[in-house]
Amino acid sequence: MNPYADVVEETKRIIEQASQRGMTIRLLGGLAVKFHCPSAEHRALERHYPDIDFMITRVYSKEIPKLMAYLGYEPNEKFNILNGEFRMLFYDQTNNRQIDIFMQDFHMCHTIPISRRLKVEEITVPLAELLLTKLQIVQLNEKDLLDIMALLLDHPLGEGDAETINSKVITDLTSQDWGLYKTVCLSLQKTIDFVDTRDMKGEEKKIIRSRAQELQRAIEQAPKSVKWKLRAAIGEKIQWYDLPEEVARG
Repeated sequence: MNPYADVVEETKRIIEQASQRGMTIRLLGGLAVKFHCPSAEHRALERHYPDIDFMITRVYSKEIPKLMAYLGYEPNEKFNILNGEFRMLFYDQTNNRQIDIFMQDFHMCHTIPISRRLKVEEITVPLAELLLTKLQIVQLNEKDLLDIMALLLDHPLGEGDAETINSKVITDLTSQDWGLYKTVCLSLQKTIDFVDTRDMKGEEKKIIRSRAQELQRAIEQAPKSVKWKLRAAIGEKIQWYDLPEEVARG
């Protein structure tokens, strides 16, 4: 069985094949943003989606290699042996595409628990966690900022999940983890500053800024845990994030 050239159709195929085997796998990354955001097609926000990122619970870690082999993918055997408990990589050599599968939690610069809410959406991880996977990046690049802007432009903040960014999920996590709080706040400010570099309507820019600022206020006002306060006292004297090693594409 060969992978489809069309990345959207291929994403759906992987999710459907996993579901047929009783496995819950959900999309994250830039392509997940595209699934939710009409604004991802905006001339000022559009970008290329060369790879596909997924989240799955660790209970299926032994089944994933079998599924990916059936679907026509080659494993990064060394990486998967060393990191398979947390993350696996597979390659579609025909279409020059990498599949990145995170196990249980999303961990890059910070750890975002996602598996507990994996069934909220049918195709992607929930919008709150999707936004956090972008906001937790310390060294934001342009494509990450474009994804954040698209999510904020197309979705209001609220306490639910139906095409809404569940701000309570975000504030609950940032109120427990000072490091995550610090990076998320920095990323929101970078997003606000970046808005004026894009060729967009004034009203669109206003919406993005307003929602970013609304989320900033919610994060700041949420009650903080004792653990958060102890780490806040140390502040930037100790590095509060990880810098994940880049893995060469197959």
